[in-house]
Amino acid sequence: MTRPTPETLAHRATPATVAAAAGTPAVVTVPPTPISGAGSLVRSLEALGVEVAFGIPGGAILPAYDPLYDSKVRHILVRHEQGAGHAATGYAQATGKVGVCIATSGPGATNLVTPIADAYMDSVPIVAITGQVARPAIGTDAFQEADIQGITLPITKHNFLIQTPEEIPRIMAEAFHLALTGRPGPVLVDVPKDVLQAATTFAWPPTLDLPGYRPTLHPHGKQIREAARLIAAAKRPVLYVGGGVLKAGATEGLRKLAESTGIPVVTTLMALGAFPDSHPQHLGMPGMHGTVPAVYALQKADLLVTLGARFDDRVTGKLDSFAPDAKVVHADIDPAEIGKNRHADVPIVGDARHVIDELIAAVSATAGGTAAYAPWWAQLNDLRERYPLGYDEPTDGTLAPQYVIERIGELVGPEAIYVAGVGQHQMWASQFIRYEKPGTWLNSGGAGTMGYAVPAAMGAKVGRPDTAVWAIDGDGCFQMTNQELATCALEGIPVKIAVINNGNLGMVRQWQTLFYEGRYSNTELGTHKHRIPDFVKLAEALGCVGLRCESKDDVDATIKAAMEINDRPVVIDFTVGKDAMVWPMVAAGTSNDEIMFARDVRPAFDEDDL
Repeated sequence: MTRPTPETLAHRATPATVAAAAGTPAVVTVPPTPISGAGSLVRSLEALGVEVAFGIPGGAILPAYDPLYDSKVRHILVRHEQGAGHAATGYAQATGKVGVCIATSGPGATNLVTPIADAYMDSVPIVAITGQVARPAIGTDAFQEADIQGITLPITKHNFLIQTPEEIPRIMAEAFHLALTGRPGPVLVDVPKDVLQAATTFAWPPTLDLPGYRPTLHPHGKQIREAARLIAAAKRPVLYVGGGVLKAGATEGLRKLAESTGIPVVTTLMALGAFPDSHPQHLGMPGMHGTVPAVYALQKADLLVTLGARFDDRVTGKLDSFAPDAKVVHADIDPAEIGKNRHADVPIVGDARHVIDELIAAVSATAGGTAAYAPWWAQLNDLRERYPLGYDEPTDGTLAPQYVIERIGELVGPEAIYVAGVGQHQMWASQFIRYEKPGTWLNSGGAGTMGYAVPAAMGAKVGRPDTAVWAIDGDGCFQMTNQELATCALEGIPVKIAVINNGNLGMVRQWQTLFYEGRYSNTELGTHKHRIPDFVKLAEALGCVGLRCESKDDVDATIKAAMEINDRPVVIDFTVGKDAMVWPMVAAGTSNDEIMFARDVRPAFDEDDL
């Protein structure tokens, strides 16, 4: 993944900052040139190094589509604005660059709200460009008017309503700089139609002025020294790693820190791939559906070294019972996260890459390696032996969804990008595919957005066309955004979509089984009983290859057949049993001490041998 150097994250942006933010190798100076506001917008995108934008034209944004016709920026015409937003997110997550989506005013803009919120929760750098009614009509309830700036205020890192055509280059450059630097996030730029139509001049680079924006990159030395002191004194430390480590490009440093200290590592759902799953110090994913050793390690730790994670409720369970005996070192580039959910004994504000590098230097003199924590590792390894991830074969002869996902991971391999929807299949994909490298796992973590997978996979494949991209989706999620497969077919984007079709809203059904006495209210989708829709026929109608697999004996052959098709998208209907559940599980609102390894099976977390 590409990422700007620390020098590009300066308080006051420069032409070099703008170029780095978009991945442009050099700044090209353009003298003032007569142009329309729409032309200025498109020329700004070109100057920022934008390769692709996902969008749909409409009345208010239409003036921008005329200069886009002649632009070197590739525009991909999606079938729904939500697809444009998630595609921009997938592109950004796969490449490390800013993703761009475009929509018109009113419903076009409001259809972007879900992907913008999704990107905000997962700190993904996207710039959403929306058309707006002409300035004199704003506030009059004009046709297709919506206050998208106000609507998205809580879910954007920043947003703009452009008032004059002259400010278009500056605001576009600021939008890209804000989206990618510091804690990444979505930025919205709303452009009235008359501003797009007005005559102006275009000059590049613009002068940026962001006086209130000062991301802290380098941690305070005193805090690093105090963290090193706690690490040296700890008997049961854990490196609690979040998605911020991936965004900082800090994975090599993380590995060095872990290996030099011998501290166990857990990686959150958003951090999978930041530390190799195969590494002996990796305990897996913590949280609601995390591994028993990872959950236990956090609960029984005496020190949490928290790097780019935010103590999300899906990790902590009942907050006041989480890691009760642990001191906390909390490092994050966003000071608002530190102390928000859990008190930090040592708060460290800074870029994770710098924090980790400075921690390595500070602890190197006292690092004892894995042997220093022999009793701690003995307990954790015992739990690994007793509670490995696994699953039971269905007794009714149906296909196990976990087996399907496990075989996809084995056959496709660790070089591929895996994109998941939300639900049981997401959790199984996080558990049964091994992630060895950063940037190979994309999912909607914070918002939990059903419908994310297909368009995000499309965006990831556009960003990394030489990499295999597999979406692991559910039959519920798939029906929300599968229209983007038509986009993939027409645009030559050969993604692979594995639909884990259990005929139900699986995660909801699991909760109904466990907590609602099996009263399955409105969770059956009809994709089993009636084959409505028939996913193979639907795939073919959308210009894709459709395959179906219902037997364990056919799984490998079906996956291999899909891997051989690279000129069109492929959809595989894996028809699986409806009764499989995701284990382990910590029920919402309960303590991690109450983790269930299987129904009515709880590991002994009350051991008194620490």
